[in-house]
Amino acid sequence: MPRTELADFLRTRRDRLTPADVGVPAGQRRRTPGLRRDEVARLAHMSVDYYTRLEQARGPRPSSRILGTLAEALHLSWAERTHLFRLAGAGATPLTGPVRRVRPHVTAMLHRIPGTAALVTDATYSAIAWNPLAEALLEGLRDEPNLARRHFLRIGPDENSETEAFGPIAAARLRAASARYPDDEPLSRLLAELFASSDEFRELWGTHPVHAPGHRRKVLAHPELGRLRVNCDVLPIEEDDQQLVLVTADPGSPAAEVFARLPGRDGS
Repeated sequence: MPRTELADFLRTRRDRLTPADVGVPAGQRRRTPGLRRDEVARLAHMSVDYYTRLEQARGPRPSSRILGTLAEALHLSWAERTHLFRLAGAGATPLTGPVRRVRPHVTAMLHRIPGTAALVTDATYSAIAWNPLAEALLEGLRDEPNLARRHFLRIGPDENSETEAFGPIAAARLRAASARYPDDEPLSRLLAELFASSDEFRELWGTHPVHAPGHRRKVLAHPELGRLRVNCDVLPIEEDDQQLVLVTADPGSPAAEVFARLPGRDGS
């Protein structure tokens, strides 16, 4: 029974993916939805025969390494990854680093929210997807996408919070990421840089701050747009250890008037 359940799980997850989801050419018209077995095998760095036997419940019990590559190839969430390992009778190995890709439906959603600067950040507070309004509002986002680095090293528009300051929020998230992904080199380099260059970061790190995503009001001091009083709401994307950040202006406020003139104001 476990082998059959594992085979069924692999088939259903393969069927839900499209070539565009994983960056492979669509090729000729397909008779069935989802990816082909050979495409999954190639993404997971294994032979087509071996993957086929897994889907047919004929293969040997896969190793943790094989399961990890399958989870990556099939774009499994953390919960799905854990379930995959459980079906195979193996202990789930921890992720080596933060998930730095954004699920297609989340990316599409960013462009369907009118009047809102929307972006997704990974566990290291790097913006990994955003809409045009967010890019216009957060000057230099393409050059420096990490919001923690922007804050602690004073890069980009200044901000003053009317509720909770951003520094403790960022330090809390980076501390949690450090505990969760101790072997991630990009995160280690970021922390080393902040320790070396920011007194604020060093002081906050030592306080062991804890923070949950929520609502803040803040004032952005943009060099061209002026001072903008905005709302910032953060929603967790728990399966990928990411956050959706939504920046809005109160209706009829000066900031709303500025938003209406910026590119992407209609969500496109």
